[in-house]
Amino acid sequence: MKRSERLRRFYDIFSGEDHVLIGINADPDAIASAMAVKRLLWRRVASVTIACINVIKRPDNLTMLRLLGVRTVLFEDIKTGRFSKFVIVDSQPSHDEMFRALKADVIIDHHPDSGEEAAHTDIRPAYGATASILTEYLRAAGIKPSAKLATGLFHAIKTDTDNFARKAVFEDVIAFQYLFRHANKHMARKIEQSELKFEFLKFFKIALTEKRRRKGKLYAHLGKVPSPDVCVLVADFFMRVSTVSWSIVSGRYNKKLVIIFRNDGIRKNAGQLANQSFGQIGSAGGHKNMARAEIAQAVLKRAVDTKDDAKVARWIVRNIEKSTKKPKPAATPKDE
Repeated sequence: MKRSERLRRFYDIFSGEDHVLIGINADPDAIASAMAVKRLLWRRVASVTIACINVIKRPDNLTMLRLLGVRTVLFEDIKTGRFSKFVIVDSQPSHDEMFRALKADVIIDHHPDSGEEAAHTDIRPAYGATASILTEYLRAAGIKPSAKLATGLFHAIKTDTDNFARKAVFEDVIAFQYLFRHANKHMARKIEQSELKFEFLKFFKIALTEKRRRKGKLYAHLGKVPSPDVCVLVADFFMRVSTVSWSIVSGRYNKKLVIIFRNDGIRKNAGQLANQSFGQIGSAGGHKNMARAEIAQAVLKRAVDTKDDAKVARWIVRNIEKSTKKPKPAATPKDE
């Protein structure tokens, strides 16, 4: 379908009296895509509100909202009855109960198609980012994005494609090149670098003090953490060490043990290791170079003293090393 036809079908959904609610599970791609939809509907509808189903805590996402001037509200705090049209971007109704409660009029997404129906549905799983799709809408509408909107979309494509190291199509590259000309690169860099909250710093000290190395893997257990993002940040930090091929960082959060896996991607499979080590007692899995395992504290208590962080750390190492231990070849019987 031509871009102009997609845009026409999108615009046909709305009238000047509509109050539009855009629902997102907030991350850079969802935030930027919602910004684009709001710009597309500027002066075409009565109002547009962006509502998040999740509480935004990541420092980079908070910085993105602040620098780009994006206003959001919590989905649970609004009365959906006052809205006449509902839009979901970078997600689909089946992805969350709050989305399922809405009868979406528009769905624009790049995740695998779950068969949802709406008056206008544009789902393209091959694309690396929903922001790339919305950039096409803007261009079809003849709208030159402001520096802030271009920066948001630019950052979203970089994030969701991991600087084009993950899945992407040529259209993602075209959108990225177009946005590059209009984005504020200094603002984009500030958003990218805003990964840390001040209170996170102490956990790097804990990691450096408690780290242990076993067979090419660098481990650290951080104890109770304010967010699993702390474990992610430390795990990524450890991977910057030239001699480290695996980093495995854990912490206790919300009555769960969260274990983050990272590796250099060379003949390794983090998702497989996470599942082999902890899949029997919790949720575990991921990609080849990054994965996560989560184990409920009630289940963990049966295996280890959860009040003793040193014991928990040893238990994690033991489980992982056990799962990676190659079985000894069977003895060949001697000839008689």
